[in-house]
This record gives sequence, structure tokens and C-alpha cells, in this order.
Amino acid sequence: MKKAAHADDCQVLEQIPNIGPAMAGDLRVMGIVRPADLRGRDALALYRQLCKLSGQRQDPCVLDTFMAAIDFMQGAAATPWWHYTAQRKAAYGQIDD
Repeated sequence: MKKAAHADDCQVLEQIPNIGPAMAGDLRVMGIVRPADLRGRDALALYRQLCKLSGQRQDPCVLDTFMAAIDFMQGAAATPWWHYTAQRKAAYGQIDD
């Protein structure tokens, strides 16, 4: 599926840069069904919710991906999820969920 260049172009979750079918499925399980549902969300809260729902600790790169997707849906340029790793580490330190 072609990725959107801008948040307003997103009709389905899979159009958000960094979001593939598996991550879109995880978001849907958490009640996020439209791209706009990510606006204003807290990436760490989503990460913790997914860990709880899955019954296992998710890789911290999932948090990076949530950060990238939320920023994109709030108007930021599309950025690879790994560009958020340093920001995540600075903001949250070691993730031990």
C-alpha cells in the first residue's frame, strides 16, 4: 500500500509511514481504527497498553514507531521510526514493561 505524504492523505492505518499490516492490526486491537485516532495520543501509553494486551514486553522500537506515527499524524514530516530512538531514550530511559 502506498504511504501517504501528508497526514490529511491517510485514509487507512497502513498508509501512515512506518505502519505495516502487523502494526496496524495491533493499533486496531487497541481501538485505533482510523489514522486520525492517533492525533493527541501518548506513545508511551499506547506502548504499555500493547504490552498489557499482548501479555509480553514489546521491543522498544515499537514505541519509536508509535512516536513516529503520532508525530506524522500531527503534521510532522514522514520520518523513519529509528530516528526516534534517541528521543525515546532521552524522554523515557530504559523501557522495562
